[in-house]
Amino acid sequence: MKVAALAVALAVALAAAPLRAQVTAAPRVLPPDRQIAAAVQPLAEDQRAGATVLGYDAQMRLVRLREGTNHSICLADDPRDDRFHVACYHDSLEPFMARGRELRAQGVQGDAVDSTRFADVMAGRFRMPPVAGLASLTGPASGYDPATGAVTGARRLFVVYVPFATEESTGLPAAPRRDGPWLMHPGTPKAHIMFTPGM
Repeated sequence: MKVAALAVALAVALAAAPLRAQVTAAPRVLPPDRQIAAAVQPLAEDQRAGATVLGYDAQMRLVRLREGTNHSICLADDPRDDRFHVACYHDSLEPFMARGRELRAQGVQGDAVDSTRFADVMAGRFRMPPVAGLASLTGPASGYDPATGAVTGARRLFVVYVPFATEESTGLPAAPRRDGPWLMHPGTPKAHIMFTPGM
């Protein structure tokens, strides 16, 4: 009898183990002021105070945390991600960026996000600006200290969108290089010049 009871208890414990393993801690959403402080880090210091900032509420919805006074829009770090990533871009890129967020929320992934956005642009659903900038910081999840606002171990990236630009129209190579700018996605609505701080 005792052996049977022990076997039942063991079976219940083993059955429950996978359920316990699937339980993960809920993402920690930082207070709005901390999200804002992190989100504006890619910008030059004199642009940070005037930037519009999009971040997360307690239900993990992307909301406007602060209305800005200049043309910069910054995205706070997504607490569900396993990295620290913040980005700021000119507000003329918002239709393109917002469409990407909408598609990903619908489960669209990979190249399908861009192909859909490209089709939207070609159909005139929204327009790309002639030129617009973006800056980002990407690093380990531990790279941002909310208590001090310090960002460490993150890689900076600078981009200038030049929709439909080509190697011929810009004179830039399409192959990545360490010592100078290059053109990504030439000939598409997402064509952009890549810059890295180590150039």
